[in-house]
Amino acid sequence: MKKLAIVIVTVLISISSQAQQIDYYLDSGYVAEGYDVTEYFNNKAVEGSKSYTTTHDGAKFKFASQANLDKFTVNPSKYVPEYGGYCAYALATNGKKVDADPETFEIRDGKLYMFYNSWGTNTFKKWKAEGPTTLRPKADTNWNKVKYKG
Repeated sequence: MKKLAIVIVTVLISISSQAQQIDYYLDSGYVAEGYDVTEYFNNKAVEGSKSYTTTHDGAKFKFASQANLDKFTVNPSKYVPEYGGYCAYALATNGKKVDADPETFEIRDGKLYMFYNSWGTNTFKKWKAEGPTTLRPKADTNWNKVKYKG
């Protein structure tokens, strides 16, 4: 009986350690719709490959190369998009989690921000026009209200 309890506790710890810690935009099953989050820091939107994947914080990431996967593995917090990859502008202005276009992004102060860009609405342009220094604190506050807290 004691061995069974140990096995059950071990399995539960294993499952909970792999559970997603925050909410990520995973419409395609991957963060940033499978784009390589390290390439954004080279100011490029590059699709990742199923040959180079990893799971971090319970979410899947794809990379364009083994070198990029290795960079991410060493310091994932540097590359993970703010607000789980949801649209930064939508979080700032209406406190809602809205999908983001993986090709519409900004690197600001060493952080990756993603934006909605569809149906004639490019929220990155609005973000820049209304001022990231004003919008970012609002997005931070709203994110803390709406993100998953497992």
